[in-house]
Amino acid sequence: MTAQPARPERSGPETASVMDVSPFKPSLVKAVFRDVTSMQVSRSAARTAASVTRTVLTEIVDGARRAAAGEARKKLVPGDLLSAIDRNVELEVGTKWYDHSPTFHGLTGVLYDAEGVVVPSRKRGRTRKSSAVAGAHRFEAGVRKLLRSQGVTAVPAMVRDLDGIASVFLTDLARDAAMVVREGGIKRFGTVTLVMPDEPAPPPFLEDSLRTLPARRGDGRTIGRDDVLAATTIQLFGGNLRQRALTEACEATQNTSAG
Repeated sequence: MTAQPARPERSGPETASVMDVSPFKPSLVKAVFRDVTSMQVSRSAARTAASVTRTVLTEIVDGARRAAAGEARKKLVPGDLLSAIDRNVELEVGTKWYDHSPTFHGLTGVLYDAEGVVVPSRKRGRTRKSSAVAGAHRFEAGVRKLLRSQGVTAVPAMVRDLDGIASVFLTDLARDAAMVVREGGIKRFGTVTLVMPDEPAPPPFLEDSLRTLPARRGDGRTIGRDDVLAATTIQLFGGNLRQRALTEACEATQNTSAG
């Protein structure tokens, strides 16, 4: 086996030009979309969703890698995931997975109904309908590939959590993209921009131009690239992560049609 060259320390996740092949295959992305919608999914839409998911998971892994480096470790553990999310609120994605994973047990708070009665957590059980949690194992190969690209490994529990977060995030992205198609564009979502102390506010970017479009282009039966980009602005509520995800997704699909 050829030895891999040492990876230099970096201040942020790798760009699409470096990670030129997404660890999440378009065929897998389309399978997730089929779980939540009967609409057709264009090739560029699948590549866009794969790119966005890669960007999000790369950012999460990078934050966990930094937490592990503080303890002189290269193998990531679930505690590193919690540290990464605690340090960067933008990484709090795929939250439906949190109720399922022991890593987040006790951290999501107690839910009460209108009468003040505690709502019990949903139990895992057999279901005929596919779900993001049930399908999380499909992402293991992509997660492991992404971990290798970051020069780290992870314990099985950490891989499981990254699988689950990727699956839930992509499922939610698919639902929002389908909603954008049904509603003819984004009509009810604003912008929230996170700015850290002593840092300048980021300039207006692609999500602003998406939101100001009078109506989406294309038919009402096919999810296109721009629909996934619009869904990304819903799932990622602001800040550097959303801007990076949109930029890298556009770079990943610049040689394909927008539909």
